[in-house]
Amino acid sequence: MAIRLVYSPEFPEGQRVTLTAEEEAVREALRIESNKKIAAREAAAAAKIEADAQLATDKASARVKLKAAEYTPLTEAEADAITG
Repeated sequence: MAIRLVYSPEFPEGQRVTLTAEEEAVREALRIESNKKIAAREAAAAAKIEADAQLATDKASARVKLKAAEYTPLTEAEADAITG
């Protein structure tokens, strides 16, 4: 048995509740599950930020390469490759 202070809309200051071992185990399992969901959401958000940053880097690199290609004359082999 465990005594916990439980907060709810009816008891915003909290109410002492005696929980059985089973109720305590259920509360702990729910807490762990909730923490896993939060961690998964945070990991997904971090992965999205990383992917967005990589995409921005790739786009910038492509722009630089295109600009460089505009100002760099083609070699004879490159010109032949393009014109087929």
